[in-house]
Parts: sequence; structure tokens; C-alpha cells
Amino acid sequence: MNPIKSISTGFSDICRVFRTEMNAIVHDVGALLFFVVLPLFYPIVYTLIYNPEVVDNLPVAVVDNCRSAESRRLVRMIGATPELEIYDYVPDMQEARRLWAEQKVVGVVEIPADYSRRIALGEQAHVQFFCDMTLLLRYRAALNALTSVQLAAGAEITQHRIDATGLLGGGVSASPVGVDTSFLGDTQQGFASFIIPGIVILILQQSMVLGICLLRGTEEERRRRGIPAADSSMSSFATVFGRALTYVFFYFPATIYTLHFVPVWFHLPHQGEALQWILFILPFLSASAMFGMMLSYCLRRREDCFIYIVFTSVVFLFLSGLTWPRFAMPSFWYALADCIPATWGVEGFVRINSNAGTLYEQSGPYMWLWALTGVYFVASMILQKIRKKTA
Repeated sequence: MNPIKSISTGFSDICRVFRTEMNAIVHDVGALLFFVVLPLFYPIVYTLIYNPEVVDNLPVAVVDNCRSAESRRLVRMIGATPELEIYDYVPDMQEARRLWAEQKVVGVVEIPADYSRRIALGEQAHVQFFCDMTLLLRYRAALNALTSVQLAAGAEITQHRIDATGLLGGGVSASPVGVDTSFLGDTQQGFASFIIPGIVILILQQSMVLGICLLRGTEEERRRRGIPAADSSMSSFATVFGRALTYVFFYFPATIYTLHFVPVWFHLPHQGEALQWILFILPFLSASAMFGMMLSYCLRRREDCFIYIVFTSVVFLFLSGLTWPRFAMPSFWYALADCIPATWGVEGFVRINSNAGTLYEQSGPYMWLWALTGVYFVASMILQKIRKKTA
């Protein structure tokens, strides 16, 4: 056959597959739910859940068994932090437990009777803090506040001790080395700014995979009833490539909305250049489309995608490294994470979007996504050929 004619025929077949698949999407309510509704509303719902990003003015009760000037100053310092608020002084732990049981406080500060005596003797004084662990954000805020108070109070006490010796004078700081912490990519130190940029990548992958599996499940049900697929006469290459092109084309507007407008509306980290993350997200969408098609060939019914695919969202979230560092994972899970497009998509996009990285700096995840695209493309073509032979 003439090479030019072969190319023309192949291009025509791809266009026919594209048109057929686009028609299948717009006429399938379930597919539209995954391809349109889910990417549009899930990022907003997740962001609203995690707003406000930080907690402040957490009510705590104080049990001051020392009742000295030093203990009262410590309590004033705790109350001056933005994270904690002194709800009440109580005489003993029994009363503090009552306030806790009534959910009026989320923590209790207990100052021992020998607090000021230990400080006067130059010994280490201990203060106990009991915190409600039902919400880790509360514990994190309380821990940050108490750590700041501990450092400030310790520096102040050390300065007084130095001054009392008469050896150095008041001009010498008890803390000669200051610490200035900069939270790159999460200037608000908020949970939404930390997790949403990665979550939206996982949402895009999972919604695309679910939609693809739903379409293929419908096609498989029709095939068993003797209704051939509209593109059954096409080559495996044209079928797989045309369908993948359809999904990437259909998802691109939703991707721009999810990765650009949602962070702008909710003031999430959005430091990277648009061109950089758009070029990075193209192989991610391609890899996700190929990944979904490969999985779809393993399903025989429309509802199978809910049984076998939905539960993987939590698994993929952990494997992405958002909630647990990948370097701390066992080798099996680390290798499995490498095979998931969202793992590399989260890693590269967060660095570009939140930390103003460049595509060149994220060449590793970028090349991994193209490699996964190629591997899953070949696997999808093989499975498509097998399906056509068994049809």
C-alpha cells in the first residue's frame, strides 16, 4: 500500500474513532458525571472542607498548682499565642475533666506545684499538656504554640540567670542563634495549601479512569448481546490512539479549571508559570488515559468500575507521597507507586505549582509520565487485539 495512503487512512480512522468516542461520552450520563461533574465540583468541595486552613483560639483549661508569679507569667504567654485561648482557671484535674467531657475545652495545661522552685534552683521544670487527639489539626496548633512558649520562656529564664551571675551583663542574648522558618509552598501553614494541589491531580486521574472504565463496561455488555462496537473495524492502533486523544481533549478544559482557577479562587499556592505546568500536565493526562484504557479491558460489566476502581483512590493517595514520604515506603509499595501516573503527576505538579519549579527541574517525573504513556499504550493495543480476536 502507498505509504501516503496508509497515513491518510490511519489519520481518517483516528478521526472516526475520536468522533465515535466523543459521541459516546456526551450521550452517557454516567460518563459525563465522571468527566465533567466530578472534576468541576470535587476540588471545590475538598477545599471548602479544609477551610479555614489553620485553627486558632483553641480553648484550654489551666490547672495551676504552683500559683506563683512565674506560673502566672507562663499562662499569660500561652494565652498570648494565636493558637490557644485560656478558657478558665480550674482548681484541679477533676474540674478540667468535666470541662473536657462537656466539650468546652480541647486541652488542659497542668502546672506542677514545684514549678517556680525548680526554676529558682536552676533545675528543669515540667509542664504537662493534655490535648484532644480527635483532630490532628488541633494537636498540631497546640504543639506549635507550646513549643514557641517553651523556647521563649526558656530564653527569658536563661537570660535572668546569666544576668544574676554578674559575669556577662544584660547585653548578651540567651539565644545567640535565632531561627527564622520559611514554609516553602505553604506560606499559610494550612492543610488545604498542603494537600489540595496534590489531591486535584489524583481527582483528575481517578475521574478519567472511572469514566473510561464505565464506557468500556457498557461496550462489553453490548458486545455480549451481539452488538459490535462502532470502531470494531478499525486497527488497534487507531482505536487506542483515537480514544486516548478524545479523553485528553475532553479533559483539558477541566484541567485548566481545576489547576488554575480553583487555586486562584481559594488563594492556594499558585507560584509556577502556567506554560510550565501545562506542558507537564499533558503527559500526565496521556498516561492517565492509557492507564484507564488498560484497566478497562479487565472489566466485563458497567458497574465493575465501582467495585474494582473506586477503592484505589485511597491507596493511590498514600502511594503518591502526600501523606507519607515515598522514601520511607517498603520496596514493593515504592515500585508499585512508580507505576501510577498520579504519583509522578503529584510530585512534579506540586513542585512546579507550589514551589515555582520549572519543567527542566522536573524532567524526572516528566519523563516517567511519558514512559508510562508508552508502556500503557502498548499494553492497551495488545489487550485490544485480544478482545477483537475473542469477539
